Amino acid sequence: MASLHIEFATMSFSARLISLRKDKGLTQQGLADATGIHVQQIKRYEAGSSEPSAEALRKIARTFAISTDWLLFEEGERLPSDDLALQFEAAQQLSDDERAVIREVVESLIIKYQTRRWDSARPATAVKKTATRRGSGASR
Repeated sequence: MASLHIEFATMSFSARLISLRKDKGLTQQGLADATGIHVQQIKRYEAGSSEPSAEALRKIARTFAISTDWLLFEEGERLPSDDLALQFEAAQQLSDDERAVIREVVESLIIKYQTRRWDSARPATAVKKTATRRGSGASR
């Protein structure tokens, strides 16, 4: 599987699926039978005209005995940058309590970032309506 991992490192999902299927000696119908996914849907995945659902990914991963992450992400795509990886490695030397503090700080920063992103995505009219409702309720 290690050689497959290197070979698939920069492939799209559809290319990975085709290569995996052929490597296992399966036809599109054979993969459909093994996964319980309709053959037409397998053809769409391989053509790149359709993206699989979470359930379809699960079935494909189980059939090939691989992780869904391996199917979807390029090598290193989900890993932290080198500088963060070194910091996380150094954090492993800390006590459990100190690592818990680091986890809380990181989680807080992620929540702050996600909230800021969510707020910036909200239309300005939704913010005004919310403020108006709060203001009218307070005067009663």
